[in-house]
Amino acid sequence: MSAQRLSTIRVEKPWGRHELWPGFANPAPNASPIGEIWFDAARSEPELLVKYLFTSERLSIQVHPNDTAAQAAGYPRGKDEAWVVLAAEPDSTIALGTKHPVSQDELRASALDGSIETLMRWQAVKAGDVIYSPAGTVHAIGAGITLIEVQQNLDLTYRLYDYGRPRELHLDAGVAVSHTVPFVFSDASRSIEPGRLILAEDRKFVLERWSWSGTRHLKLPNKTPAWFVPVSGTGRIGADPWHAGECWMIEGEAEVTLDQGSDVLFAYPLAAPLPLFATQEN
Repeated sequence: MSAQRLSTIRVEKPWGRHELWPGFANPAPNASPIGEIWFDAARSEPELLVKYLFTSERLSIQVHPNDTAAQAAGYPRGKDEAWVVLAAEPDSTIALGTKHPVSQDELRASALDGSIETLMRWQAVKAGDVIYSPAGTVHAIGAGITLIEVQQNLDLTYRLYDYGRPRELHLDAGVAVSHTVPFVFSDASRSIEPGRLILAEDRKFVLERWSWSGTRHLKLPNKTPAWFVPVSGTGRIGADPWHAGECWMIEGEAEVTLDQGSDVLFAYPLAAPLPLFATQEN
């Protein structure tokens, strides 16, 4: 069995915060705000990447390429991503897609004159919401949100608009890969068993959320890599304790115990068989 507790990388962002989330140390008041915490697998090119995001302002309106476009540009893969909202202010929103279909020329013009803000469809979000955003979706995460992001492992963002912040835009590349159509919101969650939900099962990876009242013992029966993200609670992987705010990468025949009241996420590549885990409840 190989089970690695991933190290964290704290990423400063102009839209970040000084008050993060339980389990993460807040930056000093005079330090730059932290917008993201990445979990580093310390190995070359794992398929997925897990992050926490903490927003105090809107992120840029942006887009990511799909596998074909990314590989044509010399990258190993594109970037689908999924967001699990942990907390949100009452007026928090996420923009996904445009209100109506637009041409690439119209998208570029709106990015240059700022009207892209009103062209986007801003959707209210709340704690517990899950959104799967395929590559090519023009999007922006709004202010006042804490979320966990699971994504294909690609650090490539094309900014289309950044509200006047002095950061580079990528209009040519971004417009070229954008799907300038309304985003279809859907609840694709489905239950495998009580307390276990498939949150995302589309495109590039599967995301599950597990929550039970009792203790649960899980067994990973094959060598498919899985990312284990404890939202709350405690437990063990083999003999090693895990805690909320961590992320583990598991390969091999791992045994995972979830103590009573735990709430956790599992992510794994779409090619893995379902269900991935055999479970036993105490």
